[in-house]
Amino acid sequence: MSPLLRARHYLSPKFKQLISLSNPTLKFNFSTINNVGEDTIPANPPPIRVGTTESAGRGVFATRRIESAELIHTAKPVISHPLLSKIDSVCYLCLRRLNPNDSHIRVEPFCSQECQQQAKAFYELEKKADWSTYHNYCRTLGLKYPLLVKRLACMVIAGAASTDCISILQPAHILPEIEVEYTMLRDALEEMNMVKKSLEFLSEQWYADVLARIRINAFRIEMVAGSYDDIHTMAAASVEAEAGVGNAVYILPSFYNHDCDPNVHIIWMDNVHARLKSLRDIEEGEELRICYIDASMDHDARQNVLLGGFGFKCSCHRCLSGD
Repeated sequence: MSPLLRARHYLSPKFKQLISLSNPTLKFNFSTINNVGEDTIPANPPPIRVGTTESAGRGVFATRRIESAELIHTAKPVISHPLLSKIDSVCYLCLRRLNPNDSHIRVEPFCSQECQQQAKAFYELEKKADWSTYHNYCRTLGLKYPLLVKRLACMVIAGAASTDCISILQPAHILPEIEVEYTMLRDALEEMNMVKKSLEFLSEQWYADVLARIRINAFRIEMVAGSYDDIHTMAAASVEAEAGVGNAVYILPSFYNHDCDPNVHIIWMDNVHARLKSLRDIEEGEELRICYIDASMDHDARQNVLLGGFGFKCSCHRCLSGD
């Protein structure tokens, strides 16, 4: 059964109305990973459904009791991109750290032939362009989301993604000025002298729409060293700057709402494939929530970060108690 057909099993009726088998938006949105080591995804759909909440729009709910530390589901990203500081030390596609001892035999920035094959079409396109101006602009201003827009644009041109593949995601309401970065992206692609028709989609409005969704749905990828044995320890572990390797956008994980005291944790073991595991027992019908930010921050800091970065005032039980 295709990922899309499996996805329809755990969408609520209202969400099923938003999709159809011919809808390109869901070309690969609900992909999950099978055979990921000690945690193997069953052939049946995950024990969740996507529905609507009273206060936060869409959300993810348990369809049965979920045990503490249970692997709920995994997810492959729609888009991923390394941090510019790590662009030569991690896999171009899955962000797995490359073995520096193999640098003398490695021709392309991939960890495996599988990743190289999956990314071949848009990688060949992307490496032909001169991104120095675009990258320097992002590096100077500390921007990361335009890199994901760049990657998606190349994927669309190469036929590896549809122009509206993330349109189901909620957008940010306010965006900074994007004319300069959009022009840089457009110029870099036009200088390749490709067929004009292949760039018809790349308007400033498309750029703004995609960036608006990436801005509040992208995850910073932090690799966790260790095993699944103690999920609570991993959730509480401090995040070091060196742990960050890139950013990625997913569909199903983006449907999870925020809570400063979450019952689900999203982790990355050694690549960009996301694992969502329960932090405690979750009852059937209960909403599954993750924490969007550093939960160790105090109440005021959390409120400021969530309001400024995600556009909402948090009213979870922890925040309402003043903790």
